Amino acid sequence: MKRVAKILPVGSWAVEKAADVFCADYEGRHRRRMVLPLQSGEKVLLELEHARLLQAGEGLCLEDGRIIKVEALPEELMEVRAQNPLHLVQLAWHLGNRHLPAAIEPERILIRYDHVIADMVKGLGGHIHRVQAAFDPESGAYAAREHGHTHHDHDHDHDHDHHDHAHEHEHEHRHSHSHGHVEHHHGGHSHSHG
Repeated sequence: MKRVAKILPVGSWAVEKAADVFCADYEGRHRRRMVLPLQSGEKVLLELEHARLLQAGEGLCLEDGRIIKVEALPEELMEVRAQNPLHLVQLAWHLGNRHLPAAIEPERILIRYDHVIADMVKGLGGHIHRVQAAFDPESGAYAAREHGHTHHDHDHDHDHDHHDHAHEHEHEHRHSHSHGHVEHHHGGHSHSHG
């Protein structure tokens, strides 16, 4: 069975040169390790260091040099529409606050159907429609950096430290956020944090 040697980003390869196609819904494209059934009936092995979403339009470059095009199957989604652009941004904030995978477009947001979220959006004045569409959500600020290579037996001469990042969430704190600097200066004046 041939293996995927690397993943080519959307727009970085000639789509017309695709030798075959892998087509799946969101769940079927969000993987770390899997045997991928291609349209031709051939099967290839995908083996990554971390689970990630294979995005529609990416190319899976096999060991033999052939490139497999990734396509997204249409699936049942929830289309969120707003009263105006500002309202759409506000709805996006509420959806993002719940860490939901979302595809953000100029006039709508697509998410996977969830009746609780549908009720929340309606309560915030948004409009919900069930649609059939391909789902390619945003990768998110905290997604692991993609190196475009798969995990197999060879040496890497670079680090894979993905845990050195900070992030914030709004929640009640009962502790100080002091970082040890008691006093600092700002162009002629100073103040302290205590």
